[in-house]
Amino acid sequence: MKQKKAFTEEQELIARMAKALGHPVRIAIIQMLLSQKCCYHGDMSEVIPVAKSTLSQHLNELKDAGLIQGTITLPTVKYCINKERWAVAQKLFGGLFTNDNNCESCES
Repeated sequence: MKQKKAFTEEQELIARMAKALGHPVRIAIIQMLLSQKCCYHGDMSEVIPVAKSTLSQHLNELKDAGLIQGTITLPTVKYCINKERWAVAQKLFGGLFTNDNNCESCES
């Protein structure tokens, strides 16, 4: 018998992206990349004050969620926002925050 999935694909995707954004270093990375006119070439640890190994782990988490992409151009890696996936994230998260179900306040 086939077991019913507990969560929708959309819910799984939102959770994955939220987890990837769930650390201040990752938010700093995203903000830095969003502020660039083009992809970032260089040593990101000069911009974001954490150890290179720590930074690498955070970059991998964002890459695994599809929010950023990286291309190796030795001796550096070029990082960019994955625009297609970022648009998906904006739509999904925007839907969460704009969904007003007309519920009365719990404070009354």
